[in-house]
Amino acid sequence: MPHEGYLLLGVIAGAKGIRGEVKIKSFTENPEDITAYGPLKNATGTITYDMKVVGLSKGLPVVRIKGISDRTQAEALKGTELYVSREMFPETSGEDEFYHADLIGLQVVFADGTRFGKILRAHDFGAGDMLEILPDGKSEKAAVLVPFTQEMVPEVDLDRGTVTVELGEDFFDVPEAPEEIRD
Repeated sequence: MPHEGYLLLGVIAGAKGIRGEVKIKSFTENPEDITAYGPLKNATGTITYDMKVVGLSKGLPVVRIKGISDRTQAEALKGTELYVSREMFPETSGEDEFYHADLIGLQVVFADGTRFGKILRAHDFGAGDMLEILPDGKSEKAAVLVPFTQEMVPEVDLDRGTVTVELGEDFFDVPEAPEEIRD
């Protein structure tokens, strides 16, 4: 679990080449900006990574990390989450602009005030942001993904710590498979 005041900027996706470079899945607006905020830290804040972008591979930045000089060392870092101090970022400027970290843990309610659950994670799978919501009284296996759109999430109130969702009556309906698939 990351320590307070840090934001997740990326994850080391794996080694690239034999000289210790790594590919990074970057969560910055421009992937190559992963190093624009200075050295990054691991989730516990105990290790600092001084990095330099040296190229791109299939849209992922390829970076050289100071002290990592071969593929074996680079492979050992796969899955490492990379954080930066929140202080390095400006305050959000728009009413509908949020850092994912600000949404995690917020209570999710319906328009009538009925509690639904809490936000576990925010994802971007490439087609837009999704909120992973854990319904009250359920296990993580029962978490649901809700598109983070104005229609589905009309209100985010950081001061109150709530997110209002409008899921629609058929949101939890499982469609019946077409007949040719059932046979």
